[in-house]
Amino acid sequence: MKRRKLGALEVSAVGLGCMSMTPIYGTPDPAEAVATIHRALELGVDLIDTSDAYGAGKNEELVGRALKDRRGKAVLASKFGNIMTPGARGAVGRPDYVIEACEKSLTRLGTDMIDLYYIHRVDTTVPIEDTVGAMVKLKQQGKIRFLGISEAAPATLRRAHKAHPMAALQTEYSLWTRDAEDELFKTCAELGVGYVAYSPLGRGFLTGAIGGLGDLGENDRRRQHPRFEAENLKRNLALLKDFKELAAKEKCTPAQLALAFVLSRRPFIVALPGTSHRKYLEENAKAAELTLSPQTITALEKAFPRGVAAGTRYPEPQMKSVGV
Repeated sequence: MKRRKLGALEVSAVGLGCMSMTPIYGTPDPAEAVATIHRALELGVDLIDTSDAYGAGKNEELVGRALKDRRGKAVLASKFGNIMTPGARGAVGRPDYVIEACEKSLTRLGTDMIDLYYIHRVDTTVPIEDTVGAMVKLKQQGKIRFLGISEAAPATLRRAHKAHPMAALQTEYSLWTRDAEDELFKTCAELGVGYVAYSPLGRGFLTGAIGGLGDLGENDRRRQHPRFEAENLKRNLALLKDFKELAAKEKCTPAQLALAFVLSRRPFIVALPGTSHRKYLEENAKAAELTLSPQTITALEKAFPRGVAAGTRYPEPQMKSVGV
């Protein structure tokens, strides 16, 4: 597995997002999810990413079980501050909350240190410097190694980085979500901050396996996302014809082509596809071996011009908390 740098932190070029290992896109098999984490480490995919928001902490518990006797092989990342409970929703960045959240995450993960700890969503009611200040205290106490931030605007990233160097910015990026190509990539390059691209497969859309709403279970959260609404999905599916043909020419799967495109954008980008299945993990990991020709990259950009996707990437209430 090829390696890349998130600031001073070295990780696998392709990581493993663990969100879907607890119910969100259906009901996964916990045993297969744990086996997927184990297989990732065998393949050199060592960036293992979770959050206290996934499954209300259950995801961290599962990751903790999986890493119980393998902790030294993983670069463990988690996040705080994205409240997603039935009774409350929003970002929380108060210093006292940061300390409390980290303590709880450490317990659930069964570890005494988190390698990369992110602000999951920016709390606009709290100065970002105060939130980062609490994270610095955690670092001084040896409870976290590197700091990160998710879904932050360039100006917010600059302020956070000035308060303490950010190893990584984690934000959605894929062929059908290319907003970061302007200021965010430029800012990360200038500051020496790594970019962790989550949902690089467009929540499964870019695998080519979704042919309509019928392919999503009744409890699949994607049914709430505008891009998967009936009319939008119909328009978006039309984008896949040329894409699948390009993958066939490259002798790879659509998923591998999508990931290779993400990795080709900048040397400081790490792709973070999520899965709870070993077979998809293995497929994704092979994408790091692909080198796309300039002609293929141009063809991909033509097939997925910026802004072409029908529908926003999140429902409207959640869009208010990204890129702030």
